[in-house]
Amino acid sequence: MKREPAEAGDQRIALFIDFENLVTRTGIPPETFDLQPALDTLLEKGKVVFRRAYADWTRFSTASSRLHDLGVELIDVPPSTRAGKNGADVRLVIDALELAYLREHIDTFVIASGDSDFVPLANKLRENDRTVIGMAVRESTSPLFVKSCDEFVYLRPPGQRRREQGKEKPKEKEKEKVVPEVAREAASAILARTTSPVNPSAIKAAIVRREPDFDEREFGFSSFSRMLEQMEKEGLLRLEQGAKGQWYVVPA
Repeated sequence: MKREPAEAGDQRIALFIDFENLVTRTGIPPETFDLQPALDTLLEKGKVVFRRAYADWTRFSTASSRLHDLGVELIDVPPSTRAGKNGADVRLVIDALELAYLREHIDTFVIASGDSDFVPLANKLRENDRTVIGMAVRESTSPLFVKSCDEFVYLRPPGQRRREQGKEKPKEKEKEKVVPEVAREAASAILARTTSPVNPSAIKAAIVRREPDFDEREFGFSSFSRMLEQMEKEGLLRLEQGAKGQWYVVPA
């Protein structure tokens, strides 16, 4: 029996961080890596009940205290002797699948990495009726991995974030939120052929298939649910609440 999709704000989330991938492929200094903004985004969706980061921590000791402060368990993975294969990737995959099979109440898995090696893991989790959210820096993320996820959260390097906060924030107050055409087309295509309510994650997945680097925040929306609310206001669709409180999308 398939699990009922969790209502926005009621998801039970497991966060797995491929730390070495996030810092070595993006140029982010380990000591400045800031997980808090991404955690804030996840906490809008529900409760982050499981937090692990994988790396050879003898190399990244400057980052360990900040991650500890955020409740992240650090899993130490010594360098692999097998050329070209990262032992942290293997350990992360094994732990994620084990958790999926043993903890039925965890419905959402976040994989913080931009590596396409995690495509099979994302596919297997989705086969087991889990929502998969990817998380990485846009410029160092594999489009294949983005397409394998139900949703993607993009991290921003510290320097870029400072520039955005200093230059763009004042403009956000004046900027009108506009639903992008790719979202309109994807929602319209799905709703035109459906005979039953649609999980919002299916619409997000359809958008990402068309535009792998899609990020609703670039259009002024703090979350995907906020963009759906705007689409409802414009008469593009309707949001309907199920018997257990979960939200679905239906034709307008």
